[in-house]
Amino acid sequence: MNFKKELAGILYEALEGEISVEQLEQAIEKPKNQSLGDLAFPCFSLAKLKRKAPNLIAEELKEKIQSPTFEKVEVVGAYLNLFLNKKLVSEKVISQIMTEDSHYGDQNFGVGGNVTIDMSSPNIAKPFSMGHLRSTVIGNAIAKILEKCGYKPIRINHLGDWGTQFGKLIAAYKHWGDEEKVKQNPIKELLALYVQFHAEAEMNPALEDEGRSWFKKLEDGDEEALSLWQWFRDESLKEFSRIYELMNVEFDSFAGEAFYNDKMDRVIKLLEEKNLLVESDQAQVVELTEEELPPCLIKKSDGATLYATRDLAAALYRKETYDFVKSLYVVGHEQSLHFKQLIAVLRKMGYDWADNMVHIPFGMMLKDGKKMSTRKGKVVLLEEVLNESIEMARSNIEEKNPNLANKDEVAKQVGVGAVIFHDLKNNRMNDIEFSLEEMLRFEGETGPYVQYTFARACSILRKGDWTKDASSQASYHSTWEKEWKVVSMLMEFSNAIKRACENFDPSQVAKYIVDLAQSFNKYYAEVKVLEDSEEKQARLALVYSVTVVLKEGLRLLGIDAPEEM
Repeated sequence: MNFKKELAGILYEALEGEISVEQLEQAIEKPKNQSLGDLAFPCFSLAKLKRKAPNLIAEELKEKIQSPTFEKVEVVGAYLNLFLNKKLVSEKVISQIMTEDSHYGDQNFGVGGNVTIDMSSPNIAKPFSMGHLRSTVIGNAIAKILEKCGYKPIRINHLGDWGTQFGKLIAAYKHWGDEEKVKQNPIKELLALYVQFHAEAEMNPALEDEGRSWFKKLEDGDEEALSLWQWFRDESLKEFSRIYELMNVEFDSFAGEAFYNDKMDRVIKLLEEKNLLVESDQAQVVELTEEELPPCLIKKSDGATLYATRDLAAALYRKETYDFVKSLYVVGHEQSLHFKQLIAVLRKMGYDWADNMVHIPFGMMLKDGKKMSTRKGKVVLLEEVLNESIEMARSNIEEKNPNLANKDEVAKQVGVGAVIFHDLKNNRMNDIEFSLEEMLRFEGETGPYVQYTFARACSILRKGDWTKDASSQASYHSTWEKEWKVVSMLMEFSNAIKRACENFDPSQVAKYIVDLAQSFNKYYAEVKVLEDSEEKQARLALVYSVTVVLKEGLRLLGIDAPEEM
């Protein structure tokens, strides 16, 4: 229900088409103070057109606004302030939510365009650490929000599955590896072998040569080296898949670094053909002086290609395979220079579509104010954090609702949801302080608070024996003053989604559902929803509308909404 558009249409008629509906709609504001109305139209820009004082124009326009949608129109200086008809609008909004259900808030400005999203990207044979949480959950939420706005997201897990470390790992496995141990606990065993290799190499430097030799064999397609590499990759992916399943994250492609091995020569040839490669200290670079960037290193002096070469190959492949309208890279802000160089090189190569490539940076995960990557020399494992959060959620449930039927499932939904929400409620550029206790609080701006509000609203519907059929006959008798704050919040859902989409900022949705939950809880404290009255069915329909929007808001963040807690 777009009341801005409706008002823009009325103003367009009143101004006899002198300004387009789109321009008028853009000019309409939402007053910060609700006492000034629900919508406001500033008349300053019309003064030159009409050759009149803005306040006189506002007075003239006021007389021409005759619509049941607006119960009151006031002129305050150069502003036209409009108050929506609370009863009528509430009825329309609730009816729309009941009709559209989970599709409420859907938009189609993406018109089905493909958007590739490079996200998560852990390293094979290394533990899935907390360092990869942010890229995973931010990317997943952006994908869902893009889909809600009519785009077709393509989630790509650009795995770290190539490099000299694999030569070292193969050498370590050949010396000390145990097939059964690796099968039983792949990541733990492979990491132990990798650590052992470095410890032994300090005393026996010849091991480093052995590692390089195995990687050379791998690059040359040696059967044994490839077979071991593939095995390490497959076993690692099984481990990662378990974590992704726990977080409800899916991918359309697991094409990692190795996938582009045979696609880099083409990039170098293209750069040579376009006379963009320059020799610098025996290495091959693309100069980016005009772009005020350092040179982009394409090929080292020993002939080895680099990340930039691989990412250029990946960009070309993705454009040719998916014909994307946008290509997103959800990667930490420390990689900003790399992506500036990548986009600049593609532009120099003559690819206009490079302008549709966007690096989506984010801040760090901190523990006690320090970067959260190691603890006493050990990696902080994401799976351990998720499991600990689930256990703490289960303890909370045991304390608050010991008779809950599906305790394990709800504990998982709350525990995992708490970790995800704690990340996404913050602007992605902010560093985040990790605290399980803070994440799992049932009050304040937390995932459990929103989930609990949803479960509470579901409980009210059960107690009220609410059905959609009964609600279709609901009567709206009063002015709906007390309900208005909740209805106003429900109307804002599509705007929150649009902002989140345009800015690649899931925190817009997270903050919105916290505000909606707070408005609903305040309303429920003031109004006896379940009391028998002519308004009971209409109020229950409002409660149902809140459940629809909270559930959909949580879904867009990748979080489940349990009906009981």
